[in-house]
Amino acid sequence: MNINDIRPANGKLGVMVVGCGAVATTFMTGVMMARRGLAKPIGSMTQYDKIRVGCGDNEQRLHYSDIVPLAKLDDLVFGTWDVYPQNAYQAAVYAKVLDMRDIEPVRDELEKIVPMKAAFDKNYVKRLDGDNVKDCCTRWDMVEALRHDIQQFKIANNCDRLVMIWAASTEIYVPYNEQYHGSLQALERAMKDDDRSHVAPSMCYAYAALSEGVPFIMGAPNTTVDIPAMWQLAEKMRVPIAGKDFKTGQTLVKSGFAPIISTRCLGLNGWFSTNILGNRDGMVLDEPENFRTKEVSKLSTLETILRKEDQPDLYGNYCHQVRINYYPPRNDNKEGWDNIDIFGWMGYPMQVKINFLCRDSILAAPLLLDLCLLSDLAARAGRYGIQRFLSFFLKSPMHDYTKGEIAVNNLYQQYTMLKNAIREMGGYEPDEKLD
Repeated sequence: MNINDIRPANGKLGVMVVGCGAVATTFMTGVMMARRGLAKPIGSMTQYDKIRVGCGDNEQRLHYSDIVPLAKLDDLVFGTWDVYPQNAYQAAVYAKVLDMRDIEPVRDELEKIVPMKAAFDKNYVKRLDGDNVKDCCTRWDMVEALRHDIQQFKIANNCDRLVMIWAASTEIYVPYNEQYHGSLQALERAMKDDDRSHVAPSMCYAYAALSEGVPFIMGAPNTTVDIPAMWQLAEKMRVPIAGKDFKTGQTLVKSGFAPIISTRCLGLNGWFSTNILGNRDGMVLDEPENFRTKEVSKLSTLETILRKEDQPDLYGNYCHQVRINYYPPRNDNKEGWDNIDIFGWMGYPMQVKINFLCRDSILAAPLLLDLCLLSDLAARAGRYGIQRFLSFFLKSPMHDYTKGEIAVNNLYQQYTMLKNAIREMGGYEPDEKLD
């Protein structure tokens, strides 16, 4: 690709965030503080990482923005939907992620962000009781109402482009069903028939975004865009999509440590992961049906890195379990424990213990920034459909499972995919391959 083929990042980029809770407000507050020079966007690949480009005497290590045209932080405009009516300042204070000294300097900006009424179905998130919700008779009415919101937001904020990112709660598990999700026509029919069992509210957001030509990013493990019907819509409208589930704490560690086991040809008997989390996300996941959605996402990581088909002696019969426990005293300060039972020479057992005391929203916020900026870049570069190069940021990367494609979960392979995509869009040759 020639860099001249990418449309410049002129004008304002509207970032429409579904959910105005801890993750969303930490993200928005951090961007606002960073562009005033009052904080640094640490953890953001687009703001800090450098990629090697060129070779020989022409070899350089450049920031992403020196290779491809990224939107600037000053050009971001935020909007949200939420079931609770509190503005972003009130929501940030309530979330108790950031200290007041890091919220007050941008209070004026945050107070102006008042959530639009959410497209919501309590059956999908039973633990939430907000009343800032749309009065929609059918799923198709939800789509039409959301499309109107998108159109009005773009006009009101004089935006040149938009992206939409899901930072709301995990919905109950909706398994892929070919009858309803296998084609765009089938999904549209289900929406118009108000099929509430097979069409989650998040699907209405995604459908509305793609219909308006807006890239959509799924930050929870919801099925949403991970169905052929949405892939077809994204290709029809020539819009990028990405998902699922922000890769923040325990899965980040897992996707980085599992390759150590496989590269060293060590065996695995079992991997037990447990978490304690006290924020709204933890409360929602305390509901078994919602946890099931998260469990499917978290379990998928190991199975694609330590494959029994490739090494039956090493990975033919290991036990992998994941638990999340709602523990209110920790609020957003998540703690993850991993017990890893491995074996080595002649089958002798060993153990690895990992205890990660992390901050959920602090790790998630830079992912939102990177995913929004890179999805916007992809759109301007003419890329559409599933953006596999964004797998680095996501816990359960999208892939075409209907054709037997296997997701790439190895963190280092994902990083290679990311770097090569940036190189290619910047007019450089991809110079690393996945083994």
